[in-house]
Amino acid sequence: MDDIDPVEQALHAARALVLTDLAAREVAAAEVVSMVEDSVTHRRWWVEQWPEGVAYVAGLVAQDVQDALLERHGRWPLCPVCSTGDPHALDVEPELGPDPHWVCSEQGVVVAPVGGLR
Repeated sequence: MDDIDPVEQALHAARALVLTDLAAREVAAAEVVSMVEDSVTHRRWWVEQWPEGVAYVAGLVAQDVQDALLERHGRWPLCPVCSTGDPHALDVEPELGPDPHWVCSEQGVVVAPVGGLR
């Protein structure tokens, strides 16, 4: 049996994590899933150019989808920590690193790992 390509494995894992978060927040409509697929396609090229970046793919796909949603639908995912003030989106941290998490930058609180929103 052939070994699984680590790039494809990372891309499939990133897709699954982001889709899980989208479903948890009930925004996994067909148009949004297409945004995920567009990001995965773009990030496939990116990681082929920089193979050492394979560990960063999940966070980058999450950020890509977050940016695409902001342009078309508004902020996502909204922060569940802050109950006062203007609604704001969670940030992905680290911006370029392994083990990405959704973080409330206003409170400095880790909310969930990417793929772990509820």
